[in-house]
Amino acid sequence: MNIGLDMMGGDFAPLEAVKGLQLFINQHSGTAIIFCIGDEEKLKPLLDEYNLSPSVQLVHAPEVIGYNEHPTKAFKEKQRSSIAIGFHLLATGKIDAFISAGNTGAMLVGAMFSIKTIEGILRPTIATVLPKINGGTGLILDAGLNVDCKPEQLNQFAILGSLYSQNILNTDHPKVGLINVGEEEGKGNILSQATYPLLKENKQINFIGNVEGRDLFNDKADVFVCDGFTGNVILKMAESIYDAAEQRNFHHDELFSRFHYEIYGGTPVLGITKPVIIGHGISSAIAFKNMILIAEKMVESNLCGKIVESFKA
Repeated sequence: MNIGLDMMGGDFAPLEAVKGLQLFINQHSGTAIIFCIGDEEKLKPLLDEYNLSPSVQLVHAPEVIGYNEHPTKAFKEKQRSSIAIGFHLLATGKIDAFISAGNTGAMLVGAMFSIKTIEGILRPTIATVLPKINGGTGLILDAGLNVDCKPEQLNQFAILGSLYSQNILNTDHPKVGLINVGEEEGKGNILSQATYPLLKENKQINFIGNVEGRDLFNDKADVFVCDGFTGNVILKMAESIYDAAEQRNFHHDELFSRFHYEIYGGTPVLGITKPVIIGHGISSAIAFKNMILIAEKMVESNLCGKIVESFKA
C-alpha cells in the first residue's frame, strides 16, 4: 500500500508533518509505504534528522499552493506543487491514497477533477465525526462541501455515511437520522420534507427518522444527514465547544477532550474513486499521524470499492 502525504501543507509544515510521520512509523507496524511530497531541499534535512529517510519515498515538489491563492487557478498553474503532484500520483496509480492539510479549495478541486466521481453519485461529500457521550463516534455529512442540496443528494449522503461508519468507524448496522427541527414526519423545510420519504424507502440504510440538534451527542443515530450549510455550522460549533472547555479547564474531561480536531486527523472526501483526506490548516503531528491511519484504513477496507458496488446495486 502506498500513501501520499503532502509535506508542505499546513501552517506548521513541514516540521509537524515530519513529526506526525515519525509517530505513525514508530507506533504502527503496517505495510504502508509513505510517499513524502514536497520541496526536497527543505524536507531531506528534516527526514534525516528524524531518521526517516530510509523508511519513506521522497518526491520532489518545488512549488506550494498558498492558503490565499485561488484554488482552481493555482491548481492549474502550479503543476509542480505538492498538491498537484500528489493528485497526479493518485490518478496514475502510483499511490493508493492522498493526504494534505494544505489549501482546502485546491484539494477539493483536485478531488473533483483529477479523480473521477463514482458512477451514479451526483456530488461527492465531506464528512466529519462527532463524539458521543457514551464513548461512541457519530458522523455528520455534508460538512460544508455542498451548501445547497437536493433531496436525492441527501439520500446518497446517507448511503455514503453508512458505509464509512460501518467500515471505518466500526459501527454495526449504523442508524441514520435526518437533521430536522422536530422528530415528526412532515416537519422541516421543503428540503427536509422531500428527503424524508426517500430515506424511508431506501433499503440500503437503517433510517430511524428525524433527529434534532439535541440528539447529536447521544446514541439515537450514528449517521446524521443534512445539507452542507447546516453541517458546517454544526462542525464549527463543535470545534468551539473544545475551545470553551479549554478556556474553563474542562478540556481534560473524557468527553470534551474528544472534541479536539487532532484526534480525528482529517476529513474524507466520499464519493470519488480513491481515498482523499483533507486536514485542518493548523494540523499538529498527532493530526498528521491520524490522517495517515484513516487513509490506511480506507485502503485496507476497500471503502471506495464498496461504495462503487453499492451504487451499482
